Amino acid sequence: MSIENQINADMKTAMKAKDKVSLEAIRAVKKVILEAKSAKGGSGEVTDEDCIKMITKLAKQGRDSAQIFIDQNRPDLSEPELAQVKVFEKYLPAQLTDEELTVEVKAVIAECGAESMKDMGKVMGIASKKLAGKADGKLISAKVKELLA
Repeated sequence: MSIENQINADMKTAMKAKDKVSLEAIRAVKKVILEAKSAKGGSGEVTDEDCIKMITKLAKQGRDSAQIFIDQNRPDLSEPELAQVKVFEKYLPAQLTDEELTVEVKAVIAECGAESMKDMGKVMGIASKKLAGKADGKLISAKVKELLA
């Protein structure tokens, strides 16, 4: 089942269960998908990879917003954001652990023959594409810096 079909099915389930948090999060995902499908120059179709990118972006925005609310001592606003992020994460691939990320980044470094920080851009380009949705860009960048230094 494609991610888009899964979202449609989960939306019906959330409506029947009157689960407001899930419903709000799923509607946000559905909105982004519909906008992508109807965008000017778009093909009218959205692949699972596109869906993962969009959901990853929504999850990152939610985490960033929640962190701002936490910094401002506003748990009343941060908790709903974090709850929505948990719903988004159901549709994303499992995140890599630190050890798995190290192995993946080492493989990319070996693949492109990087030796120093001068090669960071080359490594980041390949690693970002290869690990899209599996690890946060900041974590990938930090790991690349650590291994190239």
